[in-house]
Amino acid sequence: MFTAIKQIVAVTALNLRTIPARLGSSAVGVVGIAGVVVVFVSVLSIAAGFSAAMQGAGSPTRAIITRSGADDEMSSILLGPEIELIKQAPGIMHEGQTAIASGELFVILAVPKKTTGTDANVPMRGIEPTVMKVRTDASLVAGRMLEFGTNEVIVGRGANNQFVGLNVGDELRSGQQSWKIVGLFEQDGGVSETEIWCDARTLQGAYRRGNSYQSVLARLEGAGSFDAFKDWLTTNKQLSVNVRRESDYYISQSRIMTQLINGIGIGIGVLMGLGAVFGAILTMYTAVASRTREIATLRALGFNRTSVVISVLGEALALGAIGGALGGALAYFAFNGYQTSTMNFQTFSQVAFAFLVTPALLMAGLTYALALGLIGGLFPAIRAARLPIPSALREL
Repeated sequence: MFTAIKQIVAVTALNLRTIPARLGSSAVGVVGIAGVVVVFVSVLSIAAGFSAAMQGAGSPTRAIITRSGADDEMSSILLGPEIELIKQAPGIMHEGQTAIASGELFVILAVPKKTTGTDANVPMRGIEPTVMKVRTDASLVAGRMLEFGTNEVIVGRGANNQFVGLNVGDELRSGQQSWKIVGLFEQDGGVSETEIWCDARTLQGAYRRGNSYQSVLARLEGAGSFDAFKDWLTTNKQLSVNVRRESDYYISQSRIMTQLINGIGIGIGVLMGLGAVFGAILTMYTAVASRTREIATLRALGFNRTSVVISVLGEALALGAIGGALGGALAYFAFNGYQTSTMNFQTFSQVAFAFLVTPALLMAGLTYALALGLIGGLFPAIRAARLPIPSALREL
């Protein structure tokens, strides 16, 4: 057993030391695998960034209330008296006699993208004066807070980065309405940074919505207050509402898009991986062909077939690891933090987010690269072990 291990180590080390002598063919395999890993990791980083933007907006100490049966805010409607009743529920944080909750309205505006100039759907959210006490993670980064009762708005940092004409001092026109931008805000990189915020009452009048809203965002006394809060609302015969933690709501909102992007990324990775496998097979066949005499000599000296197979697979894994590390590094430096926006198909509005190359994605890319190297080296390894010693030695 010890002799067999020594043979495996010796032959594998010899293979690895001779890689520089086959640099051209080895580079083909490494570059092919690296290319697959770059695409694989970069596409999946879109899903990771989108999911982080959506889920980063949610807090377990906040709750979203919508009409019962509505999957999202766009398909919900709540009347003014219902909003006031919801604010009376136990478990909502209060400041004096004021419930820390914001009745909100949601409309879509067409705003040109900076990258293409084509119109995209940007959400405008009507809010109440309590909003900054509800969304404690939101803060102004430029300008000032809007004055309620006017056509002033504040714009999320993500929307400001991605769309035209959303700077402080600009006027945003929608139909016959004109909105003056007086500030920029951020909210920990969450989905709300793609939104434009205005006074809910002003938005009701502009879009002839009467005394109606689409949701209530409430800040709870604590995460443990949610169950009592939900029970009171869902058992109240005057209401017909759906109550969810904000964090759960945004997880559900991101699920379809995340699954779609992941599916596309894995599909592309598999298709490109097939090409990389053929490249790895050709690389390793070339390596075996160039070392036919060496392998035959080793076999004649008493080295067994297992050591030959493992040595070839070891070389293939080493090339896969180099390609995986190179591809992961390229994906990280090229795409991590890259700002973009895409359509959220559940609300038909744009969501600005940044590509997110996580350690888990880098590890997945490296694992995939090793798998490609292993598959690519399998058949050449078997061929190397089966080389007839006499005919191979005649090549000396």
